[in-house]
Amino acid sequence: MFRGILFAFIGGACITLQGVANSRISHDIGTWQAATVTQFTGFIMALLIYLFVRDGDLGGFRKVKPLYLAGGAFGAVIIYTEVTAIQTIGVTFTISALLIAQLCVTFMIDAFGWFGRTKSKMGAPQLIGLVMMIGGVLIMKL
Repeated sequence: MFRGILFAFIGGACITLQGVANSRISHDIGTWQAATVTQFTGFIMALLIYLFVRDGDLGGFRKVKPLYLAGGAFGAVIIYTEVTAIQTIGVTFTISALLIAQLCVTFMIDAFGWFGRTKSKMGAPQLIGLVMMIGGVLIMKL
């Protein structure tokens, strides 16, 4: 469990750092250009790590549903929307809003068992926690 929490914190920090860097790149060369550079450098990094680690089977791609293989395409939308939001409403409010959006979508994924996930019981305590987070972000923004 500790390892999962640690990786979540590292991932969250990297998302924030990437958003700020992308915003700066976007300011210099344009938002879609920033998305292109980010996606390309991410691909190169992932490819290099794969070449050294080789922890998977490339033949496994045939087993994955095409919808899931398109998941990387969300990255371009994420970068564009995050950069635009950072430039419009600032880093703190953007990341807060992103987290709330993630929680709302993951709440629905868990509750309804989308994407082959096992349904999780999502009740009043989870909903109250989500509403409290939204309230906290609104208070922080005021």
